[in-house]
Amino acid sequence: MGKPVNIFVCQSCGSVHGKWAGRCDACGEWNALVEEVPAQSAPKSGKRRKSRAIKFVELDGETEDVPRLSTGIDELNRVTGGGFVPGSALLIGGDPGIGKSTLLLQVAGFMAQNGLQGADCKTAYISGEESTAQVKRRAKRLGLSDAPVYLAAETSLGPILDGLMVEKPNVIIIDSIQTMWTDQLGAAPGTVAQVRACAQELTRYAKKRGAVMLLVGHVTKDGQIAGPRVVEHMVDAVLYFEGDRANQFRILRAHKNRFGPTDEIGVFEMGGKGLSEVANPSALFLDGRGEAASGAAVFAGLEGTRPVLTEIQALVAPAAFGTPRRAVVGWDNGRLAMVLAVLEARCGVSFGGKDVYLNVAGGLKIAEPAADLAVAAALASSIFDKPLPADCVVFGEISLSGDVRQASRSDARLKEAAKLGFKRAIAPINQTKKPANQSNQLPIIEISTLPDLITRVEAL
Repeated sequence: MGKPVNIFVCQSCGSVHGKWAGRCDACGEWNALVEEVPAQSAPKSGKRRKSRAIKFVELDGETEDVPRLSTGIDELNRVTGGGFVPGSALLIGGDPGIGKSTLLLQVAGFMAQNGLQGADCKTAYISGEESTAQVKRRAKRLGLSDAPVYLAAETSLGPILDGLMVEKPNVIIIDSIQTMWTDQLGAAPGTVAQVRACAQELTRYAKKRGAVMLLVGHVTKDGQIAGPRVVEHMVDAVLYFEGDRANQFRILRAHKNRFGPTDEIGVFEMGGKGLSEVANPSALFLDGRGEAASGAAVFAGLEGTRPVLTEIQALVAPAAFGTPRRAVVGWDNGRLAMVLAVLEARCGVSFGGKDVYLNVAGGLKIAEPAADLAVAAALASSIFDKPLPADCVVFGEISLSGDVRQASRSDARLKEAAKLGFKRAIAPINQTKKPANQSNQLPIIEISTLPDLITRVEAL
């Protein structure tokens, strides 16, 4: 038998190359190819291995509802679609120090203390980055030192699976998947091959035993979960922990969920005793607003099924150097360039020779197109130095022709704004359909085109 020829695997996208190169041909990432030993295939034989034929079923017939296990944290239950599903695997990613381990330790402590529908809930926490003493100190700080959680510090997959076979826990937490390795592969821990193999084995165990598997994943400098994207396809849900470590607020967002809606968010506040839930995020993001100031607009947005009000701040200032600067925090940079182009081409508002700064207060990241109108209102308010009414919310999508398009679920946005004390709304002209409950309906300042908005801001 000849000596196996090593392969080079891209640590960013997982593509396989026959020889080393400085740049991956598949994804274009530099210095991402790592040499690995390919897995040994089974020897070929003349006989065909016998296997069982799969059994097909029809689409009709009765099906059981998916059972749910409450996590004890309402915000986490909202993001997961009602709680954990037995036999599922979840991948949780986030920046270092954002609070992933703290949240999962709180979940493990609650489920171990309260059980499942009257029965005991065995919860295992396996750390590959910290020692058991470090995890115990964190549990003591969180007030969970008396929780009956099975704790271990191990990175080898073989002993971990053997221990799970013996204890048979209902909830398993692996912190983190990048530290796990199996001796079946010659690759180093953290490589694409190791992460893929370990995630596959752990997911297979969860499916076979009916346990809940929670995998913690590292993130790259771009904020994406490190390792091959195939890991995200293996699991049932992918959750991202967002936020600034300098800010006490954290946002848990669902990017994939086979058992519930995606793009749901849960809002938490980091304190001395761990993460606490924020029941009303709109009041949180608007906390600290003072008198009406130019360049500030309140956007009535949607995060999944939840209406959330946030303040969008804009500053237009003369450029100190020859090239104007465009800085964005919490929004898409390309979307800002589009709004600026429409304002210049359709409304005659020039931003040449001016720096533009845009910020979403509270650390929230907005991806909804309905924020276009609020951004345009904040920019117009800043460049004209005309404060918008403090009791007004704004939402609507801007087209390249300068028209303002409708936003989905306007009744929910208006109801949330009315609950927080706002008196009026700037919205597209076709948003005047009265909802079933008209007691919370706000008066709407109808806007059909972007020049209409600029005219109203100039007249303030």
